Amino acid sequence: MVSEHKTANANFESLLRIFTVPEGPDSTLTRIEEELSRNLNQFLREHIVAEEKPLKQIEKDFCDARIPDEPVFVSDHTQHLLDTLVAQSVHTASPSFIGHMTSALPYFMMPLSKIMIALNQNLVKIETSKAFTPLERQVLGMLHRLIYGNDDSFYQQWMHSAEHSLGAFCSGGTIANITALWVARNSALKADGDFHGVEKEGLFKAMRHYNYDGLAILVSERGHYSLKKAADVLGIGQDGLVLVRTDEHNRICPDDLQAKITELKARNIKPFAVVGVAGTTETGNIDPLQAIARICQQEQCHFHVDAAWGGATLMSGNYRHLLDGIELADSVTIDAHKQLYIPMGAGMVLFKDPHAMNSIEHHAQYILRKGSKDLGSHTLEGSRSGIAMLVYASMHIISRAGYELLIDQSIAKARYFADLIRAQADFELVSQPELCLLTYRYLPQQVKTAMHQADSSQRAQLNALLNELTKFIQKKQRETGKSFVSRTRLNPICWDKLDTIVFRVVLANPLTTNEILHSVLEEQREIATLAPLLMGRIERLTQQILA
Repeated sequence: MVSEHKTANANFESLLRIFTVPEGPDSTLTRIEEELSRNLNQFLREHIVAEEKPLKQIEKDFCDARIPDEPVFVSDHTQHLLDTLVAQSVHTASPSFIGHMTSALPYFMMPLSKIMIALNQNLVKIETSKAFTPLERQVLGMLHRLIYGNDDSFYQQWMHSAEHSLGAFCSGGTIANITALWVARNSALKADGDFHGVEKEGLFKAMRHYNYDGLAILVSERGHYSLKKAADVLGIGQDGLVLVRTDEHNRICPDDLQAKITELKARNIKPFAVVGVAGTTETGNIDPLQAIARICQQEQCHFHVDAAWGGATLMSGNYRHLLDGIELADSVTIDAHKQLYIPMGAGMVLFKDPHAMNSIEHHAQYILRKGSKDLGSHTLEGSRSGIAMLVYASMHIISRAGYELLIDQSIAKARYFADLIRAQADFELVSQPELCLLTYRYLPQQVKTAMHQADSSQRAQLNALLNELTKFIQKKQRETGKSFVSRTRLNPICWDKLDTIVFRVVLANPLTTNEILHSVLEEQREIATLAPLLMGRIERLTQQILA
């Protein structure tokens, strides 16, 4: 506990030193800074404990709700953080932890982050950000050009226009998606005659003015959970989030999308936005964006693409074609803290039309004045850090060519792992990798044969037992701490759309090797032997089906 450390003097002179003078060269904090600078990955490997500690036990280190009356020395508290927090954190940078969408970070992020934190800019207004404001506008312009490919004159006209914005930085994909749909809602219920717009008069009066019985957002069954939050926050209710059927590749079915829109309009419900997914969270698949764009144009719906995960693929000349049609979207979400290898908290939403964000513009007398280039006038969040600096730096240090190499190697690695899984007699590849995500499960050959021969009732029973086995293997592998894969639920068409728990891996970490992928499968195979009772039940049912 922190209270066990000897306390420092609580006087103003000591307090000032915290703001001005660091501790000596032999202090814990100074040593940590040197270790982080020398070898970031080694520091994490040495200080994060591999074997998982139960959460209840971790909570004991953080159970005192009292604010300390006396200060402790910086080094003492740093050691406390190393022992209690760092040691029990998740090693997202580990090359064998392949279940996370966060990955290893480039070493230069550490010193640059220190500069960013020291400057402590607030990008809500230009008085507290100065050069960071044009920098953030440039980064938004760079990503906008990556998506929409306009010429130099377009960006010269709009990138730094005080009355316009090409997009907004957000804390992540959730806020980015909400912002895009907020713009879409306000545009659909804009001022008209005596009606001053939904942003002024509210949803009830807007619906009455336009004579709608409801509003709807359409998205595939694989859409991100943030869209439920958006439906809730925007006042249309979660029932207003309409799910569209997906095919065997987890992509939205355009025919079902058109049918759903027609059905909604027949019920006098306004379908004001359609969300296409470019890299589903669960499987990494990409919706047919061109087909969705055609429907949206015909039906006058706002077309938003959630490319929080897959948007970085546009950096690759070899694979950007996978996102063909994204340039037709009215808005796009991209998370830089995923495949652009930026620390957490760097989401973005980009808008095709520089005027689009005017529908959510807000001003105040002491801040965000009309005519100012304050970026906060077009954002849901107010105070915001200068993390755009890290994206700007990466664009220059890694460059488009470097990002292409990172994207290409991650997709190649996923394809290698998919081939490796197919080659195993006791594993099943459940979803093919389109980007660098894939899903699979442990499924011995004899059990797979039984699944094919079983009637629907037997297949459901056997599948339920396999789900229990998948959960056991995934949990045991996580607790052991040598490697990590996540898990999710899918409904494979080949198994009658049964609710199926699968392993999910994300192969974005450039430090992950093919040898590590082999060892992950071998460890899962060994863990399966540690569940003799469950394996026995699976084997007995298998024999019964095959008899």
